[in-house]
Amino acid sequence: MARVTVEDCIDKVDNRFELVLLASHRARQISQGASITIDRDNDKNPVVALREIADETLSPDDLKEDLIHSLQKHVEVDEPEPDPAALLAIGSSVAAGSEDEEDAPETVNFDQMSEEELLAGIEGLVPPEKSDDY
Repeated sequence: MARVTVEDCIDKVDNRFELVLLASHRARQISQGASITIDRDNDKNPVVALREIADETLSPDDLKEDLIHSLQKHVEVDEPEPDPAALLAIGSSVAAGSEDEEDAPETVNFDQMSEEELLAGIEGLVPPEKSDDY
């Protein structure tokens, strides 16, 4: 049964490796209690997952997105970009060279480090202790 199911799925998912990833992810979902979209027919979870993909009751793209989301450890949140008009207003006041020094935005000075100081700092680092966990 599984061989025929894999051959049926190749039409929906071209890459066999991707098919294995998607079917295994879906089989794990079924094992964790997700509802199935087809009759089980006494099949095991991986075969049910392959049959769902073959019958197109689940979209491979949706499965792929869900797989990616489940593997992400840190989800970035898009922060709003600064208002371009405000940036232009600040830039134009600096470019115009206003006479009032109080109105000009403060310039930020960063500490400068020479190459020798950087190398000395790197050499002073202590490597982490090795543990049996790795």
